[in-house]
Amino acid sequence: MWFVNAVMSTVASHKILLVEDHYDTARAMARLLNLSGYNVRTASTYRSAIEICDEEQFDLVISDVGLPDGSGYDLMREMLDRACTTKGIAVSGYGTEKDVEDSLRAGFTLHLVKPVEFNVLCDAIRRVIPQN
Repeated sequence: MWFVNAVMSTVASHKILLVEDHYDTARAMARLLNLSGYNVRTASTYRSAIEICDEEQFDLVISDVGLPDGSGYDLMREMLDRACTTKGIAVSGYGTEKDVEDSLRAGFTLHLVKPVEFNVLCDAIRRVIPQN
């Protein structure tokens, strides 16, 4: 039991900003991440994500690429310019080699293609932010 508590306390210290404009998707992902022990804030637009980033620091941003008022690429570039986060996972309905390159060029560490299975997302998170 001590091992589970140690893992949960480490995970709980990780703050994730989840940027997703589809309400049901954002709600489900945030709930699952919270149940997994992560501290999650959500944003549904580029602008709201920037405002949240101005208020607090995050260990990771998970962002949809297509947002109603901008792109996830622009968001990641802006966040890096503001030093809000240095790590990011892009989530997109597109997964061509060019799409992945565009994500990496924007500053994301990984690019996942929708629909993303939750265990794949968790594996990606563990690869991007150390769980110590």
